[in-house]
Amino acid sequence: MRRVTLRLPLLLPDGVYFVLRALKRRVQSVTGRAPLLMNLLGDRDIEWSFVAAHMPSGPGEALDFGPGESFLALIAAKRGFNVTAIDLEGVCWPYVHPRLHFIQGDILKLPLPENHYDLVINCSTVEHVGLVGRYGVTESRPDGDLEAMERLKRAMKPGGTMLLTVPVGQDAVFLPLCRVYGRDRLPRVLAGYIVEKETYWVKNGENRWVQADKDTALSFKASAASWNPLRNVYALGCFVLRKPVQESVNDEGVSNRAD
Repeated sequence: MRRVTLRLPLLLPDGVYFVLRALKRRVQSVTGRAPLLMNLLGDRDIEWSFVAAHMPSGPGEALDFGPGESFLALIAAKRGFNVTAIDLEGVCWPYVHPRLHFIQGDILKLPLPENHYDLVINCSTVEHVGLVGRYGVTESRPDGDLEAMERLKRAMKPGGTMLLTVPVGQDAVFLPLCRVYGRDRLPRVLAGYIVEKETYWVKNGENRWVQADKDTALSFKASAASWNPLRNVYALGCFVLRKPVQESVNDEGVSNRAD
């Protein structure tokens, strides 16, 4: 008698395949059969939980910038906000809510009201603005992220809150996928806002997210050139930002923002 091993091809959706492959690598790392590579597995767990944990209660007006497949706009609606979600691409939510509305369009071109929103959700979105080739972006704008942050600030009420998450590490742009914010670009993205809270996360040797200090996170060397997120890795920055209540101009013509 001879034992014969048959290997038959099995087609799986990309999402299922990547999850199973990640699980295989985790098992191999425990058994010592293969090293476990750091990647972005679990990044949305960190980002979405941060936004949910720091979301204020309504009532009020909220804007979810680039909702994608997240349920953060729904959380805001359930917390009493009237929510407008804006994305370049369409969404297909498996639910409806009377305080949740969607607009498809470009954040830099839509006629947003000024001094209107009490809350802005900006979760893993601004790093893509102006990078052609992903998420429906067709117009190159190297400073599109900075323009978007300024546009959103104008749309916020004085004292309004923004919940922001972005990739952080050594400054880099991985076309067409994303920007990574480091010591140079991160302060420019946060300019004009009051930083009320900031937390940083990095992957450890077991491919698990752990909190880190700012210097460690901004020193992280990112790799994000693949369309497969399980081949990319960067650190994460999570921020609670507030728009200053008022601005004054000193004798030299320089703006002074005050609470």
